[in-house]
Amino acid sequence: MRDVFSRINPTLRGFLLIGVIALIVVVLKLQVTLVALSMILRIAFFLAIAFFVFLMWRERRSDIDTWSRRSKTVFYGAALLIVADVSAWILHGLSTGPDALAFVLVLGLSGLAMWRIWRDEHTYA
Repeated sequence: MRDVFSRINPTLRGFLLIGVIALIVVVLKLQVTLVALSMILRIAFFLAIAFFVFLMWRERRSDIDTWSRRSKTVFYGAALLIVADVSAWILHGLSTGPDALAFVLVLGLSGLAMWRIWRDEHTYA
């Protein structure tokens, strides 16, 4: 039996595995469990990103402490806005239309503000 599966194209084998898992979910009526697992995974992904950002901040906070008060306020304010934006996405989901546009705009403009402050504080002219 293993010899048969080892000769199948790996992509086809992957699709067969996905199909078997989907069939098990449908037959055993585990859709609610999948929704709960997806919510847990979203939260875990958010926490992993937050931990990474915390590690980056902890490593560079001595640089940020030398910045002007305005630069620190804008930088941290933009970071908090990004956290609030991603948190809203996790809690409420990302629908289409104006909500998705607002999510992308807030994320992009906050990132732009952080990048500009970082660039201004690291320009030695």
